Amino acid sequence: MKISHSVILSLATCLWCISLGHVAQADDQTIDLKAVTMEAPKDWKKQEPRSRIISYEFAAPKVEGDSDDGRLTVMAAGGSIEANIDRWIGQFTQADGKATRDRAKISKKMISGLEVHLVDISGNFKDMPRGPFGPSVDREKYRMMAAIVVAGGGQFFFKFYGPEKTIAEHEKSFTSMVEGLKRN
Repeated sequence: MKISHSVILSLATCLWCISLGHVAQADDQTIDLKAVTMEAPKDWKKQEPRSRIISYEFAAPKVEGDSDDGRLTVMAAGGSIEANIDRWIGQFTQADGKATRDRAKISKKMISGLEVHLVDISGNFKDMPRGPFGPSVDREKYRMMAAIVVAGGGQFFFKFYGPEKTIAEHEKSFTSMVEGLKRN
């Protein structure tokens, strides 16, 4: 039986997240991961995470004409930064057949003295709402904005994705949230 690199990475990430056991409880919009904290936008609704490996989940209200809200997931993660970015890029295809990597915006900056890797990808998204072993759903004209924060001896993922128009509407809110990151 052949197991893909992304499945192995997902399983390793799950085990690493469960072993950490260091996510603190937070109130309302506060995201507290012990090593870092930040505030989710006030108009985003905190949700019960769909998966045990997700520490926090929020829904950003959809814009008129879009069928889905934007989804923010927050989790501790393992694996190399590059491997995770490659995995995210691999979840997108382009309608014109061109390479997603050529269109992805990837940058690195320091926020509160922490290394933060930023990723912005648009295209057709292969969503896996039930995790790596469930069926996938192809979602056209989707966008993902993500930040990988290196802190406390690990990495934390802040992934915000959904229909392109909805993500564009909340782009400034996501960016402000990430730039408001505080090191504990």
